[in-house]
Formats: sequence, structure tokens, C-alpha cells
Amino acid sequence: MNSELHVWHPFTQQALDPPPLQIVRAQGAHLYIADGRRLIDAISSWWVNIHGHCHPAIMSAIAAETEKLDHVLLAGFTHEPVEELCAHLRKVLPEGLEHIFFSDNGSTAVEVALKMALQYWQNLGHPEKKTIVALEHAYHGDTVGAMSVSAGSGFTEPFSSFLFPVQRVHSAHCYRCPVGKVRASCDIDCVEQLARLLEEKGAEIAAVIVEPLLQGAGGMIVHPLEFLQRIRKLCTAHNVLLIADEVLTGFGRCGKMFACELAGVVPDLICLSKGLTGGVLPMGATVSTREIHSTFVSTDRTHTFYHGHSYTGNPLAATAAIASLKVFGTESVFERIQTIARIHAERLAAIQKHPAVGNVRAIGSVAVIELHADDAGYFSQLRPRLYKYFLEAGVLLRPLGNIIYVLPPYVISQDDLHYVYDRIADALDLCIPANAT
Repeated sequence: MNSELHVWHPFTQQALDPPPLQIVRAQGAHLYIADGRRLIDAISSWWVNIHGHCHPAIMSAIAAETEKLDHVLLAGFTHEPVEELCAHLRKVLPEGLEHIFFSDNGSTAVEVALKMALQYWQNLGHPEKKTIVALEHAYHGDTVGAMSVSAGSGFTEPFSSFLFPVQRVHSAHCYRCPVGKVRASCDIDCVEQLARLLEEKGAEIAAVIVEPLLQGAGGMIVHPLEFLQRIRKLCTAHNVLLIADEVLTGFGRCGKMFACELAGVVPDLICLSKGLTGGVLPMGATVSTREIHSTFVSTDRTHTFYHGHSYTGNPLAATAAIASLKVFGTESVFERIQTIARIHAERLAAIQKHPAVGNVRAIGSVAVIELHADDAGYFSQLRPRLYKYFLEAGVLLRPLGNIIYVLPPYVISQDDLHYVYDRIADALDLCIPANAT
């Protein structure tokens, strides 16, 4: 029996997409296919694998923990790995973020943050503050709450009647400026829509949720630092919580441990996942300030945060996360990120001159190439052509429609990264629009 026919693959149209590749081994920045071929994992297996596949320190730590503890519920119980992980996280988190609620993935980390924000105001006696504000082009996950704060798309449209309403404001998409400005002469004018909304309805608004500095699946949009800084000031001025979804941007992706650090901003709630365990085991975390947490500690049981997951704080996942965080102290991780960023800048400078290219942008270890396309967007016909081309060339890249992004494990070799760019350069000739001059 061909069991692969019964595996329902994510973000895959079985009637159109090629059969899945069977991966039998992974090491560093490489994936090994059953037929003997090797792929360079240029997207860190959906942005999770930061230190390279099967990092020995992480794998050995997990192996040792399997001999002691597999899992125990975290309601009314605790264990050494989750307590040690909290201690390690608090050392690297922005100052003021203290109380950590563990879940299973990025989407659940966002759900937790949204529920915390809403209940925080209820616990304080302000149930009228129940509106969430989110950005255009946002993507926060695929569960119902996360879809609600994500921008409308083909991902969310079938479920639109189930999503709760949010207030939507401009994103700082400098290449496609929502207010018609150019970056060289603008004063982050796109934030004025949020300023007006908070001025008019701040008393009803519970929180603003953002992907700080880099919006991911909505188009790999890089924001100016000032955009996040202005949002933080506005939220503070209008007594509104700021939720930072750092599921993608956390753990070094943008050049600092957290993207918020680049802007000198501390959110009220931060959502973490993906790189948390080094990309080895699933885990999410939502971290709050002491002020928020204190409103849930009460002799009134209705103030309890009644939320949980069966595998919350799983000891094996916590052990992987501890080991991953230790790697930042034992290896030259940020030097590797700087090397990746340097190569990004060098190669993008040449690529942006190609007639198929509309815009290039980068932040930290992430590089983005937006191609001209008559059908721009996630469902662009460029995507399947490019995806197939890159796989045949030995590179795992999953374009977001007409947007190619490079987001490798930090251990990728310079030769491998240049090889990825060489294949991208080759592919661009397949993408020149018919009307290009």
C-alpha cells in the first residue's frame, strides 16, 4: 500500500502539486532525499531550523531527557526542564517580559496572547476594551483567532463567517506604500491611520498586534524601525496593549535575539515559537509583563486564565529549547548571521538590476526578491514554476507567489548560500514579463 496517499500534506493541492519528496536524513543545512539527491534547505524547513538540522548538542540533550521524563501535565505540576527554560528565556527576553505561558506552536501562542489581552481588561473591570487592531498584510497563523487577526486571503476566505471582526490599519509596506509616499521623503505617514483610530476609539481597543519589522507569509515585508517605535508610543499613550508576534522574527532572524530589540521597543505580550527549540520539536510560548500577569492572580476564580494544551511545557521540547539557547552562548551564532546578511546585501545589489525584479529587501538573515507579475500574490503562476525549478537544482525554496525569499539555517556555508543565489539568478530569466523592455 502506498501510505503517502493517505498523508494529508499542509498547503498542498494534491491534484496539482508534485508528489512529496521522501527525506531520509538531515544534517546542517542539508536534506537528503531517498533517491540519493541532496537539497540545500534555504528556508530552514518553514523558518524553524536555526542552528542546522540534527545539531548534536540539541539531539544529545533530548536523548538524555528521554531516559528521565517523557511528559507530565503542567496544571498543578512542574518539572526541571520547563523551570530551567523559563530561567534561560528571561535572560534573553526584553526587560519587563517575565511570565511565560507555554503552548504548542506559533498559532497557539498568538491565540493565547489575544485571550490574555482581552481577559486582562475584563479582570481590570473594563470589558468594553475588546477590539483588536491588526495590520494589512498580516499573517498570524491558521487557527480561528489567528486567522481573524490575519489579513483576508485565500487562506482565510472559506472561514470568513467564523472569524471575529478586527480593525485593520496600514502596514509600512514601503515598496507599495499605502499612502503614496516614497521612503526617502516620508515621515512614516502610514502610521497616521492607527493614530486616528486610537484617538477616536482607544477606549474600546484592547490591543494592537504586529509582526515586528518583518511581516512573513503576507509578503515578507520589511518595516522601518520607526514604524514599530511609533506604534509602541501610540499604544502607551492610549492605554492599549501591544502584542508582538515574534514567531518568525525571534531567536536571531532579524539580527538581534528579538526584532523588537532593533527598535528599542518592549511589547506587553510577545509570541514565540519556530526557532524556540532550534526547529527540532514543536513548542510555543506567550510572555507577558508582570502587570498583565498580576491581574490573573486573584481570590476571584473568574480571573483565572482558563486555557491549556495537553502538551503544554513538554519536558522534551523544553530540553531542546534549553539546548538551543545554550548554542547562542557556545557558538558564534550572531557572527554567522552577520555573514549571511553581508552575502544577502552583496547578491541582492546585483539581482535588483534584473528586469524581472521589482524590489529587493533584507533584514538580518532574511532576504526577499519581489518579482514583477501580472498575477502578483500567493497564487501567482510563477510560484509552481519556480518551486519545481529550484528543487531540480537542489535547493528548497518555497516562493510566496511572485516573492522569492531566502531564510537559511545560520550554519549554512558561504558556498552553499552563493549556490542558492546562483540558482536564483538563473531562474530570473524564466520570470521576465512578456511586456518587459
